[in-house]
Amino acid sequence: MTEVGALLAGRYRLERRLGSGGMGVVWLATDELLQRPVAVKQLSAAEGASPEVAEEARQRAMREGRLAARLHHPNAVAVHDVTEHDGFPVLIMEYLPSRSLSEVLAEKGRMTPGKVASMGAQAAAALEAAHAAGITHRDIKPGNVLLGDDGTAKITDFGISHAADDVSVTRTGVIAGTPAYLSPEVARGQSPTPASDVYSLGATLYAAVEGVPPFGEDATNSIALLHEVAAGRFRPPQLAGVLAPVLSRMLHVDPAQRPTPAQAAEALRAVGSGAPNPLPEPDLTQPMSRVEDTALVGAVDNGTRLDNAPVAPPRRSRRWIYLTAGAVTAAVLVALAFLLPSGDQQQQQQTASPAELERVVSDYYALLPEHPANAWTRLGTGLQAQGRSGYEAFWSSVSEVQVVEPPTVTGRNAVRIGIVLVMPDGTRITEHHQLGLRGARQPLIESDSVVDSSTSSPPPPPAPVEKPQPPNPGEHRPGKGNEHKDEPGKKGSDN
Repeated sequence: MTEVGALLAGRYRLERRLGSGGMGVVWLATDELLQRPVAVKQLSAAEGASPEVAEEARQRAMREGRLAARLHHPNAVAVHDVTEHDGFPVLIMEYLPSRSLSEVLAEKGRMTPGKVASMGAQAAAALEAAHAAGITHRDIKPGNVLLGDDGTAKITDFGISHAADDVSVTRTGVIAGTPAYLSPEVARGQSPTPASDVYSLGATLYAAVEGVPPFGEDATNSIALLHEVAAGRFRPPQLAGVLAPVLSRMLHVDPAQRPTPAQAAEALRAVGSGAPNPLPEPDLTQPMSRVEDTALVGAVDNGTRLDNAPVAPPRRSRRWIYLTAGAVTAAVLVALAFLLPSGDQQQQQQTASPAELERVVSDYYALLPEHPANAWTRLGTGLQAQGRSGYEAFWSSVSEVQVVEPPTVTGRNAVRIGIVLVMPDGTRITEHHQLGLRGARQPLIESDSVVDSSTSSPPPPPAPVEKPQPPNPGEHRPGKGNEHKDEPGKKGSDN
């Protein structure tokens, strides 16, 4: 058994254990040749594997390690060397003093959209470089994203620790990976692709900003969770704000509709800077990949088989929904009703959901007053007709915008919000606005009415404290030889 102080490959001295898992142990070590700290990852054979499978896994891990060593990117943990010890592969990697995203989320619960966008842009850039080098990660998740104290994000474990799992996949049909972060096509048994990495990164960012993965994280029933992932219908993000449209595209059930890593990185950087989302709209002329309803091929990490298990729709509140014959009939009638909508229903189909309307208004005021040019793009033609120069001039005169009453839908395409405008001199203008929006997809703000307004002036500056005035030169002061002038009965001089 390898212990502290052991020397591997004649140069790597083990200092202390950093962590361990099902695939091996990670050590902090010193490269005595180059005198630098490194992370040493010792891979081990899967428990219960036959000698034939273990040997194939060893060879695959060595190939994966050599391939990963070709990747050089500031946001990817570098693999410096690949060697063997006691017949098992050993990977020598860059040591980054950091915490994993999973550790950060365990402590804080979730992160702000701005920080998630910055982290995601860095991770997406690393994926772009990896895919260009022919490397697919296959297991992007919070545990494989490292965060440095300076805000640097790096992806680690580019498919290396699951090289042995891949051998099991080819032999037994077992799905390797973390169910909560798998793409729908991988959950259905298809091979991982670069588009699958983009989906897994989107799921990781979703978990960072929402606090939970898109389909939840049911460790007690990973098979049921895998069914939900395969169906591909997740709960829309509720806390992501301006980040939500980017996440939704990265989590598209159709791999062809997802952005490339380069497009995702650009969109995430834009969100972080307050710029408009540059991702194009999905191509609705292309058929969406169909969710297979025949079977989920394979199983999850624990080896449980899912042969001939039909894909079920996602659960609500973790309860399965079964359709009886009568319910099926009712579903058909509902479908026919949608095929023949009434006039009111046709109008409703052109209306965004209340949550979407409130999100649009929240995102709009989040851009102000720092980014009026970007906020301008959220306005419809009715408001833009009033002139951009005056619009930007007004917001340049405002120091801060505070939302004191969150946006609330009050009617069809109508949202009310309460704000405070803080002016440079400290004056606070409290206003309630009724906004009218238009459009079912990416609604724009078409009208803005001030319901009520009040102004509070800043408190007057404190009155200056009066300082004692120095005496005049001719003023009588004691001790100057003329004290007797004030004595009664004495006038003039003593003479």
